[in-house]
Amino acid sequence: MSKSAQGGPPFRDFCLQNKITTRIISYSTISKFSNSYRVYHKTIFMSNHTNKGEEETDRDDFEFLDLTLRPSKWGEYIGQENIKRNLQILLDAAKERNHPPEHLLFYGPPGLGKTTLAHLIAKESNTQMKTTSGPAIERVGDLASILTNLSPGDILFIDEIHRLNKNIEEVLYPAMESRVLDIIIGKGPSARTIQLELPKFTLVGATTRISMLSSPLRSRFSGGVFRLEFYNNDEIIEIIKRSSKILGIQMDDNAAKAIGERSRFTPRTANYLLKRVRDYAQVHKKDLNQKLVEEALELLGVDRMGLNSSDISIIRTIADKFAGGPVGLNTLAASLAEEESTIAEFNEPYLLQIGFIERTPRGRILTHVGYKHLGVESPKKERLF
Repeated sequence: MSKSAQGGPPFRDFCLQNKITTRIISYSTISKFSNSYRVYHKTIFMSNHTNKGEEETDRDDFEFLDLTLRPSKWGEYIGQENIKRNLQILLDAAKERNHPPEHLLFYGPPGLGKTTLAHLIAKESNTQMKTTSGPAIERVGDLASILTNLSPGDILFIDEIHRLNKNIEEVLYPAMESRVLDIIIGKGPSARTIQLELPKFTLVGATTRISMLSSPLRSRFSGGVFRLEFYNNDEIIEIIKRSSKILGIQMDDNAAKAIGERSRFTPRTANYLLKRVRDYAQVHKKDLNQKLVEEALELLGVDRMGLNSSDISIIRTIADKFAGGPVGLNTLAASLAEEESTIAEFNEPYLLQIGFIERTPRGRILTHVGYKHLGVESPKKERLF
């Protein structure tokens, strides 16, 4: 492989000649066990700024905004108290024994802080963390390249671990249990197996669909399998206030409450809405108060319950076209010109959580709470029995 493909001197010279600044965020090694050499997990950010001061400011704002909002200490992580207590005991015990923590698995809906917990574990253990994802590990050689380049005590974080190939899972079993990697070299009668010793490491997995993980893989997370719960309103408001201080935003309690009510009990959504409200206030040169929050989020199409236009379309379609239901998912998707998987996986979970719809064997039914939100009187249906 040429040096320019690896980010070597020719690549840097090209950037300097074209007044392009680069920053390599993460860079892992080249696969040693596959026929074709490839570079994994290399991220480069570029900017055309030439002034050093402006360049650093621009890169800080662009690259590290979400990282800045991410808690860096246990005390800054709000919510999930039971999980934090369990992890603290696990990490303290591992420190006293001078051993790396046992393998951990976090699961739950997106945006609840699984990746943040992995970073906090690495900081608490005072070790390096190598990050990858299930879809990025396509072959056994990819996994072997990552594992053999770990240092003793490192943490390997695999996001979306449920998307790992089943063949790769088989290779991962002995690596997690015995810290060995079995590699088959060659094919046919000349094939042979070599066993590579691996350093002590901790595997931290995160997934939004734990049912897709095989039972043997789940059982090997000996440190624990933890489900992250949705946050309550008080926790969300506290997160919004913390983020607003970091971003230098002055806002009152009513504004924070207005954002929190629309955040779907999810920190990622809360931070997203906060940043969009900040943009609206900056462009219109207005103070950030409750009225401005309502104006900005109305422009985004987010109502007071956190429903967007597609959510409203679903409940209104059930009410108007299907008399409140029941209606099957296939019929509902066809009437909305939407994919079934989008409704089932993106819209329905929150609508079910807040009690706007019910999922029955005959189909989806709009509840009286959903009718009330639409401002429509719920029809009285006769009971057969």
